[in-house]
Amino acid sequence: MPDPARTHAVVIGAGMAGLTAAQAISGHFGKVTVIERDTLPAEAAPRRGTPQCQHAHMLLAGGLKALQALFPGFEHDLAEAGAVRIRAGKDLRFERPGFDPFPIRDLGFDIFSMSRPLLEAVTRRRVLQAPNIGICMRSRVTGLVASRDATRIEAVRYDSGDGPAVTVEADLVVEASGRCGLTLQLLEELALQGPEETEIGIDQAYASTIVERPDHNAGWLGNIVLPSAPASSRGAFLFPIENRRWLLSVGGNHGDAPPDDRAGFMDFVRSLRTSTIYDAVKDARPLTDIVRYQLPCSTRRHFERLESFPAGLLAIGDAVCRFNPVFGQGMSVAAQEAVILDRLLAEDVPMERLARDFFAAIQGTIATPWGVAISDFVYPATRGVRPADLAQRLQYGMALTRLAAEDPEVHRLTTEVSQLLQPQAALREPALVARVMSLV
Repeated sequence: MPDPARTHAVVIGAGMAGLTAAQAISGHFGKVTVIERDTLPAEAAPRRGTPQCQHAHMLLAGGLKALQALFPGFEHDLAEAGAVRIRAGKDLRFERPGFDPFPIRDLGFDIFSMSRPLLEAVTRRRVLQAPNIGICMRSRVTGLVASRDATRIEAVRYDSGDGPAVTVEADLVVEASGRCGLTLQLLEELALQGPEETEIGIDQAYASTIVERPDHNAGWLGNIVLPSAPASSRGAFLFPIENRRWLLSVGGNHGDAPPDDRAGFMDFVRSLRTSTIYDAVKDARPLTDIVRYQLPCSTRRHFERLESFPAGLLAIGDAVCRFNPVFGQGMSVAAQEAVILDRLLAEDVPMERLARDFFAAIQGTIATPWGVAISDFVYPATRGVRPADLAQRLQYGMALTRLAAEDPEVHRLTTEVSQLLQPQAALREPALVARVMSLV
């Protein structure tokens, strides 16, 4: 039952981070209000506030596990909605330099492939089943209101549609908008230090389209082509989604951007390191226009280092750490962070300590995907502080990949880490390190 002292919580943003945060909070507060600028569609459809939603998204196994914890029976809901069940290691073909394809093995667990709008729609339906959660659509938060002594949050101000501005009291405010602008603005207004930011400038650009998924006997449901870095950054994702369709996303970085006309887009697909995806889609019927999206950098905000932070305020998801979308980690990390928030509230952590404990607790969740983001420094043009041991890291990674190709158990372990089921530290166990180093 919610603590009666915790009356009202406000979540800013109704994307995957906001929806999962609202669900996590709902068991501990009398009322939860989600404030969203968009008009949210009743069914699975793109919306203006998430321009990235028309591109390939991957719900990693760790993210699925977190959603299942927040919404028991969530896997069933996905399957009922039309998401495609994929057997890890078997149904999704990986083509990477030196391994075209990487060995096909049944790794013993399933994931689901679907469009981002479908995943949001299923999650939103589950959130709205909670009697104490409400979503205010077409509403834009304009500011956060702190107490007179600037130590805690007291209220949220927002514009609601065409009506007058609204101020609502809140015991907890969670910013789940990717830019984190409201939290950073408040810290500046209160003359408090803002979080240090670490950026990895990759200038990622990609383009996507949906096509009919024809009958084919290739033995796979989806295909990933990894680039031959650093010589080329061109890669692609061909994922099966609901209604027997394929979602194809292709991309490059540092100025190598795919075009948005059909002929130029297909020329880009044909230029990939392997011809597998081009051969699969060249005769497939297009169902959507080609859409483009760009992300200049991965950004990590180090809230965990702040000495002073208003009580009753949190940031979650992309507001804390935004990853290169090529790695497909953002939604899963946000769901895992929501599970951590649920646990801390269940432990009755005082509001004065909640932000400090939350930001500290999610660092382990962020560490593994951020470790992958560092691999973007393989490209000389990538901006940011290049790790001094980058060459050794890349060398170790290549040797680990060779070992995983040879050893099914190592293959499973590396996949579990990449799927956020195990921490990055699992790849540094002494016995495994010794085997990898023998191949360096």
